[in-house]
Amino acid sequence: MADNDIWITGVGLVSSAGEGRAAHLAALAAPRPAALDEGSFAPFTIHPGPALELDRQIPKKGDQRQMEPWQRLGTYTAGLAIDDAGARGLVGDMDLIVAAGGGERDIALDDAVLSALAPLPAPEAAVKLNEMLAGGLRPTLFLAQLSNLLAGNISIVQGVTGASRTFMGEEQAGADAVRIAAARLAEGNSPIALAGGAYSAPRWDMLMLYHAGSLLRRGPWAPVFSREDAPGAVTGTLSGFVVMETAAHARARGARGLARLNTVASAQARRNAEDTGHAAMGQAFARIAPRLGEGVLPIISGCTGATIPTVLEREVLGALTRPLAVRATGSRFGWGVEATFPANVALAALCLSQGVFPAPMEALEARYEDAPRDILVTGFAAWRGEAIAHLSAIPAGDQP
Repeated sequence: MADNDIWITGVGLVSSAGEGRAAHLAALAAPRPAALDEGSFAPFTIHPGPALELDRQIPKKGDQRQMEPWQRLGTYTAGLAIDDAGARGLVGDMDLIVAAGGGERDIALDDAVLSALAPLPAPEAAVKLNEMLAGGLRPTLFLAQLSNLLAGNISIVQGVTGASRTFMGEEQAGADAVRIAAARLAEGNSPIALAGGAYSAPRWDMLMLYHAGSLLRRGPWAPVFSREDAPGAVTGTLSGFVVMETAAHARARGARGLARLNTVASAQARRNAEDTGHAAMGQAFARIAPRLGEGVLPIISGCTGATIPTVLEREVLGALTRPLAVRATGSRFGWGVEATFPANVALAALCLSQGVFPAPMEALEARYEDAPRDILVTGFAAWRGEAIAHLSAIPAGDQP
């Protein structure tokens, strides 16, 4: 990204802490998570999402009804980012790049089908299955299962009608959404873009899938770096969107930047003996290092708490041979899967604009009380995918 400077001019955030800038700044200063649900999905804890006044960003009830929770969450948060950037009048030319999962299931129907089929012999079960699916499936359910419908709903409801892409692939999708949006701006293909993702945590289907992959922590909440007794992620409802634009475009319309996005790099190591993931991230940091100031380096980490990526991240960061202040946002907001990286980029921009850094939540998080000038955002995904972003504060003299 060597051509146009890229500024983040707006952020949209929704998590267990609430919505918007103020709620998340307060959460970053707090020593404990804002909300936890340790009972509804026991033995798994989740960070539940807040109640949203959907009419504020999705005014039509018909639009609300045809979306499932993750789509409502993402569409709502995208609107927050657009408003935060003061960019309502620019949505017609705004690129849209979304990180999305595979949609949602009708859990009540799944439960009913499985309960009904369990005692039946195979021939009767087949007939019963067809009957229940014919009468139970809602036509709009299939819309909820299309990944690119999140981008479609943002386009319809928020009016964002520039070039659009959707990425799938958990945390890697979120990193690539930010990376590709920034690259398009840097190359002059677009002056402004909206990028982000959303994840709804209270879903038994996803908890079962991630549990089958040995990715989840069983039992009560603990900070990410203090889960040796039961390693794993604690999922959280999370949505993060950022409005990015070229510095020239922002200045021309009198928009102040929250932070400069200097670099986004991603890789996808096989995480085996031949391809551990260390080399690619080490090379990415080597490219970033000349831009960084001296002293303690603040890092906002997407660490999940799952053993393999946690060890990998610790080893990669340990090889940087400089003092670090690492903050795992998963301790406060949970693992937001596709939304994790864009939300952390939004949090980093917010910190840089306010001259603050999250308070430590455990002994392994070194104290850092200075106003940060640079922040690295890391994303070592629970299964595959590694990413790093470098954001820096914008000097007052560069602002419009």
